[in-house]
Amino acid sequence: MRVKKGDEVVVLSGKYAGHRAEVIKAMPASDQVVLDSVNIAKRHTKQRSETTQGGIIDKFMPIHVSAVSLWCKGHDGPARAGYKVDGDTKTRVCRKCGAEL
Repeated sequence: MRVKKGDEVVVLSGKYAGHRAEVIKAMPASDQVVLDSVNIAKRHTKQRSETTQGGIIDKFMPIHVSAVSLWCKGHDGPARAGYKVDGDTKTRVCRKCGAEL
């Protein structure tokens, strides 16, 4: 999986197609990512004690990694990630313009 926490991505398909967001959490075992302010579900919770309040809470739900693409600032568009190896360091680069991601 080439998408990591902190990356800026664009949603390619589904209800939120075209939205740009930051990756909050990456789950490589299930090939899913959780994005900031995208794919929100309402969770109705009950008050558990005097300190925790009940009510309706917004919960960010995961999206499959195939529905998102990395955002390249070099050419201001979606990008496919490639790798460039310089000695001991391995960096992700945009396949279209060659800029680091």
